[in-house]
Amino acid sequence: MATAGRSFQVFVKPAGSACNLACTYCYYLDKEPRTEDCRSVRMPDDLLEAYIARHIAASPDEIVRFSWHGGEPTLAGVDFFRTAVDFQRRHLPPGRQVANGMQTNGTLLDEDWGAFLAEAEFSVGLSLDGPEKIHDAFRRTRNDRPTFREAMRGHEILRRHGVPVDILTVVGGHNVRRPAEVYGFLKSIDAPFISFLPLVEHSVDSPSGVDGRTVPAGAWGEFLCAVFDEWLAKDIGRVKIQIFEEAVRTAFGLEHSLCLFRPVCGDIPVVERNGDFFSCDHFVDPKHRLGNIRRTPLAAMLESPEHIAFGRAKLKTLPRPCLTCEVRDMCHGECPKNRFVPDPGGGPDLNYLCPGYKRFFTHCRPFVEAVAAEWHRSRT
Repeated sequence: MATAGRSFQVFVKPAGSACNLACTYCYYLDKEPRTEDCRSVRMPDDLLEAYIARHIAASPDEIVRFSWHGGEPTLAGVDFFRTAVDFQRRHLPPGRQVANGMQTNGTLLDEDWGAFLAEAEFSVGLSLDGPEKIHDAFRRTRNDRPTFREAMRGHEILRRHGVPVDILTVVGGHNVRRPAEVYGFLKSIDAPFISFLPLVEHSVDSPSGVDGRTVPAGAWGEFLCAVFDEWLAKDIGRVKIQIFEEAVRTAFGLEHSLCLFRPVCGDIPVVERNGDFFSCDHFVDPKHRLGNIRRTPLAAMLESPEHIAFGRAKLKTLPRPCLTCEVRDMCHGECPKNRFVPDPGGGPDLNYLCPGYKRFFTHCRPFVEAVAAEWHRSRT
């Protein structure tokens, strides 16, 4: 099998968009494969093995990384993942390693899950939006029950079994003006790594272009600045926050690890439970379906002209203000899905979150430059 010409990370959806929750802001609940038989809630074992074999063969890296997402991936069941790990061991060549990561709402985790995830050395991303009242504002079950306590029970199970846990916090209108409360809660549960995800829901029916749940762009920047100042004063070296890590990467001339801030995208495609391949999980629709893993090698789809063009379109449509922006290296226009604000000058649409990102990256720039200067001094 062919090897891809660059590193990649696939969001594989073993249960598709199926989820035991109905979070108000979820963008993936209505994503359903329509080109194959999907009567089973989970990816069939024969397809799972074919995907794993092709993923390992296509990866150019010594460590082959698998990212299990949803919907809710734990709906596939713990035995599904035991089978997946067995397939990985069967197809992994000598001298290479596998690393598994899973993103979950945590509410279905039990002791069996905890023991398996620890033994198989999974890392887990857990979704928590803050303390109970904030978390339960949008993260609810299909019959409108709160989920905070179940999520925290899952968190405790993971910690008890020694599973590495990263916290993913969605920041929207419900919590953006409460940075001290949100960050204080995350510190209180000893979260070692935190990712903040801005909630943006484009609405053509709204004069502002977004719905009421969306994070205000300026408030997003102020939220990040407030957390950054607290982190810099008290938590540097103890807590890692993804967007701060991304900003500091520019001090060392490193490529961004987060696709949002890379000059081009397309390095994190999706494989759905029926084997369909898409360039990004924000673009899972018939228009952006590039093939199916049953019939087309993964490397071939990663290197296809359509997939490469999808990634390069991010740079090609970079808004004009970005071209001369002093923090362009930190942002690169962020995610194309958020570029829907008309440019008064008639150029490509502007990114809705631009004012917030510019506020934060300008705010943290002196720290990043100090890190860069110290690094250069240490090298000489």
